[in-house]
Parts: sequence; C-alpha cells; structure tokens
Amino acid sequence: MRNLGKFPLAEVAAYRFAQTPMRSFAATGSLVVVAFYMIAQMVGAGQLIKVLFGLDYVVAVILVGVLMMCYVLFVGMTATTWVQIIKAIMLLSGATFLALAVLWQFGFNPEALFTKAVEVHAKQDAIMAPGALIKDPISAISVGMALMFGTAGLPHILMRFFTVPNAKEARKSVGWATTWIGYFYILTFIIGFGAIVNLVQQPDLYFVDGDLAKGLRGDGNMPAIHLSQALGGNVFLGFISAVAFAVILAVVAGLTLSGASAVSHDLYATVFKHGSADSAAELRVSKITTICLGIFAVFLGIAFEKENVAYMVMLAFAVACSANFPVLFMSVLWKDCATKGAVAGGIDGLVSSVALTVLSA
Repeated sequence: MRNLGKFPLAEVAAYRFAQTPMRSFAATGSLVVVAFYMIAQMVGAGQLIKVLFGLDYVVAVILVGVLMMCYVLFVGMTATTWVQIIKAIMLLSGATFLALAVLWQFGFNPEALFTKAVEVHAKQDAIMAPGALIKDPISAISVGMALMFGTAGLPHILMRFFTVPNAKEARKSVGWATTWIGYFYILTFIIGFGAIVNLVQQPDLYFVDGDLAKGLRGDGNMPAIHLSQALGGNVFLGFISAVAFAVILAVVAGLTLSGASAVSHDLYATVFKHGSADSAAELRVSKITTICLGIFAVFLGIAFEKENVAYMVMLAFAVACSANFPVLFMSVLWKDCATKGAVAGGIDGLVSSVALTVLSA
C-alpha cells in the first residue's frame, strides 16, 4: 500500500477496479465501521466524565462531541498524530504501573492473584473459564479472525500508512506497534483480575448504592478507572482518566478524519463530481461531514448508553473483517479479481455482518 502511494481503502481498490462502484462501496463500508467504533468511544467518554465530574451522561456525551468536532475542524491530522504519540506513552506507562501495583500486592505471584479473585467473586471458579463471548472453538476462531483481519480493514488504521516516509519505515512501524499492542494485552488480564480483587471487597466505594448486584458505578466499562483509584488514590485516578480521555480523543479524531475523507473525496469528488471538484469544495464538504459525524456520534452515544464498550469495538472489527479486508486483500494480491466480484463480495460481507449484528442478542 505504501509503495502504491494510496492510503485509504478506496484509493487502493479504485487503482485496480472501476472507480464509481468501488469508491461507493469503500466509502459506505468505511462509514459503517466508523459508526460502530464511534459508539464505543462516545459511551466510554460519557461514562468517564459522568464518574469523574458527576455530570449527567447526556451532557457528558454532548461535551465530548463538541470537543471532538472543534479538535478535528481546527487542527487536523498533525495534532491527531501528536495526541496518539503522547497517549501511547501515557497508556503503556499507566497500564504497566497498574499491573505492577496489582502483582506487588501478591508478592508478584500471579497464582495467588487468581486464587484470591476466585475466592471473592460470586461466580467462583467460573471466572477462570472462557467468557460469555467465547463458548466454543468456532467462536474462538471467529473472534481471532475478526480481531486480526478486522484491524487490517479499519479505515483510520489504513490512513496511518501514509504518514511514514517509505515502505521500510511502514514495516518497522507495524512491527513496533504489534510488539507494544501484544505487551498491553498481556497487562489487561492482570488489571482485570486485580479489579475483581480490589473492587469487589469495597462495594461501598465502587458499586451503585454499595450493592454488588447493581454493578459498578459507570457500568462495566469502568473497572480500570476504579482500580487506579483503589491502588494509587486520586492522583493516579486523575492520570489514568487523562490517559483514557486522550485515547478516546485520538481515536474519535482519527475516525472522524477517515469518515470525512470517505464522504468528501470518495463520494463527493469522485462519484458525484466525477473528479471535477476543486480542493476548496472538497475541503468544505469534509468540514460539513465532520460536523454531521459529530452530531451523529452524540446521538449514537446517548442511544447506546448501557452497551459494553469492548463488545461494540469487536463488532466494528467484525464488519471491517467481513467487508473491507477481503476487498483490500484481493485488490493487492489477486490479479484476476474483477470489479463485479470485488464489489459483490464486499457488499455481501457488509450487509451480512451488519444484518447479523442487528439480529443478534
């Protein structure tokens, strides 16, 4: 992709196939993924601000939407990149400290941590078994494929490959990213079991009305935030909250930029104007799209208040894996792939994944 000099999904696919149908599909697929991913970020941000400042959830989501629109409209890709660099350093540092603080409680013995978690949790040994999402080997394979291939189909990830100077640097950056992401995933299960041990034993502080049955304050999306307070007091709570907010801002900005690009460049400039639109008109459409996406994101955040953030992110990966990734993969590696096949396959993946999501539990 980097050698081709084309960075959004639509650019790569349209290089090989007919422009109008390919760009129409790619823009639609990108916008659907952006919408799913937006839900997770807006719900997470709303719950975070609600817990921290005691604001009403709806007010919190509207505040985040306005902030995000201002950020993208006035500062663009360069500032988004800097936020992503800073939040990555803060996130890895904060998560490392959190995991070490949990292990320190048990003399750096993970087995002692797991034993205590089983002891205090209502479900006892059941928490050591695969969770509700992964009930059988087929589900495990499915989730693995969604997370692996879905990443390669996310529009705001693909956009990043053009921010490095050459293909060698692109490969190097992917290697570093994979290493640090793997490291972070290792930390998450330590943080999860640490949250069980520390929060369940202090229901008055962290659960609604002090009742375990009513769930955590801020729903099931807040265990790491509450754990930071339990282990490091208000100072560390402030730091982890700042990290969480920076992560949300960076992701939402990236999503909005890729969504605005899909509408302004792929749909408006190429499909509707057949390549005759000037850059000023394209920029104007991009800014209007940014405002529309911001308003849409606020409505989605309010509508999906009770949803689990991790679950919504996984659905975005599932759609990207089913619709965007196969088209991207075939356009780069299969010389006999034709426009009709690519568009039909992509639309089939998009419609089936969204329909199954809508019809699911």
